Amino acid sequence: MSRETPLLARYAEGLFWMARYLERVENLARLIDVTQTFESPGRETESWLAMIRINADEEGFKATGKEATADNVKRFYLLDPGNPTSIPASLEAARTNARTLRPLISTEMWMQMNVFHRDMMQLTDADIQGDRLSRLCTRIKEGVQAHTGITEGTFFRDQGWDFYQLGRLIERADQTTRLLDIRYHLLVPGGSEERKAAELTQWGGVLRAAAGYHAFRRVAPAGFTPVDVVAFLLNDTSFPRSVAVCVQSMEWHLGQLRSRYGLRGTVGALERVEELRAGLMGRPVEKVLADGLHLFLDGVQRDLILLASEIGTPFFRDWRPLLGAAAA
Repeated sequence: MSRETPLLARYAEGLFWMARYLERVENLARLIDVTQTFESPGRETESWLAMIRINADEEGFKATGKEATADNVKRFYLLDPGNPTSIPASLEAARTNARTLRPLISTEMWMQMNVFHRDMMQLTDADIQGDRLSRLCTRIKEGVQAHTGITEGTFFRDQGWDFYQLGRLIERADQTTRLLDIRYHLLVPGGSEERKAAELTQWGGVLRAAAGYHAFRRVAPAGFTPVDVVAFLLNDTSFPRSVAVCVQSMEWHLGQLRSRYGLRGTVGALERVEELRAGLMGRPVEKVLADGLHLFLDGVQRDLILLASEIGTPFFRDWRPLLGAAAA
């Protein structure tokens, strides 16, 4: 029986974006949970403003006319469907894509998506207060992880699987760089030994936000530095959320689309991935920090946007308007 059934472009695009939106939901829940746990007394506003910066939502939040307090930022990301980067909006977009994919995705995937979506659409202000917030973030993370597990066990391994994985990996790499970019400037140690100890504790929070604390402790020296954390999240080839592993996996899936399915439109994306990998592994982290981490991460984020366009343009739709916005 032939397994080389052509994949419709709209299905490839739907799988790519469904995976991106769900990965975004999990990363956002992790970030909210860690920000709540490690917000510094007297610096709460600064901590929650970092959330807005990580997601490049300064203009969107400003349009709400509200002050950047902890409660307002929580509502913006957990309850506001009008915020396109919020959990309700991302889940709604993921479910909309899943609805168009009913001929492809398994019944188990569709059922779990609906239950998860309904649960999140019923959230109220009480759910984000006090200790209930941490429990809510755990529910959100477990909801996305349940989707990932069901997809892993039930989704057919054809071209659609590769497009799904590409969307998830691009989003994961992008979120890791954003987390590092903002947190590095807020948390670089300096001053007294007490301050350094406190900020190293918060670097532990950064690792928890990336789901990498325990993995990092397996390989890090006892007296680790921020440089060790940056190197781990950027270049470690064994940690599944590092940018390096994401890039390696993207290259493999693009290679599958080209070699197994003969999709010639992958040439530009493969070249972009090679450039990303060379940029990541070509310089020691100490050199990256000396030259400016923000500049480096900004370049990685731009390359990820361009990589998405190299996939989207030949296979989904015309991405030139999105490229213009990214360049701006």
